[in-house]
Amino acid sequence: MSGHSYIKRPNRPLQFYAALFLVVLYLPILFLPLFSFNTSIYVKFPLTGFTFRWYVELMDREPVWAALMNSLRVGITTSIISTGFGVFAAKAITRYRLPGKGPLIGFIMLPLVVPGIIFGVALLVLISRMGIQLSLVTVTVGHVIVCLPFAIATMIPRFEGFDPSVEEASADLGENAWWTFWRVTFPMVFPGILASLLLTFTVSFDEFIMAFFLSGTDPTLPMYIWSQLRFPKEFPSILALASIILVVSFALVFLGQWLNRDAQATDLNSE
Repeated sequence: MSGHSYIKRPNRPLQFYAALFLVVLYLPILFLPLFSFNTSIYVKFPLTGFTFRWYVELMDREPVWAALMNSLRVGITTSIISTGFGVFAAKAITRYRLPGKGPLIGFIMLPLVVPGIIFGVALLVLISRMGIQLSLVTVTVGHVIVCLPFAIATMIPRFEGFDPSVEEASADLGENAWWTFWRVTFPMVFPGILASLLLTFTVSFDEFIMAFFLSGTDPTLPMYIWSQLRFPKEFPSILALASIILVVSFALVFLGQWLNRDAQATDLNSE
């Protein structure tokens, strides 16, 4: 094809739509860090001054650190379990012929489209019927259900990005399935595993609905933030805390995408 193909020409309407989409999506979020540096406790213009007071006050709040530790425990456990399941699910989807493969994948990805409140209520009813006390363990179970589709979607391009004949060659040389996975497959998909760990940790760390239904007396950080919104004097510190979470979440997601960039490029080239 010549270099004058319409595909290679700049698409101005599409560029304008993309810019407008980003503005509508992220402009409201940018007000969080803006007002977190305001001296007034009220969220309104004009700003009354610049201060780090609300960030300093966070350091002396013991409940904040307790909630942060709860979120870290749940997030780390969720990311490890989700990624572990996601690795083997992605390998099964990309390497083996499964009866009813399409509906099975759709069923696994269902939490991406079904409202979280539905899963939250369903799990709450099930756990209550089983007589299990609500705790961080039940929150972790709910978060694994939410995060598993993200882990699988992150891992599938990695498995599709390298030649399966490498695994077949290892098997022909006498290695069993486990050692073939450990010595051949695992190093090839390791960047995807890291990306999945970061992405699922971020999703779990920020998740609210499952924690709302399934947490007991130990709140996660989003639950703590929600409980403090009723107190106007606490709101500036909550804005400061939300700004820190926002920055860390963006950093983790971008790091995960950067680690998995080779798999995405390979996937596009194969198409």
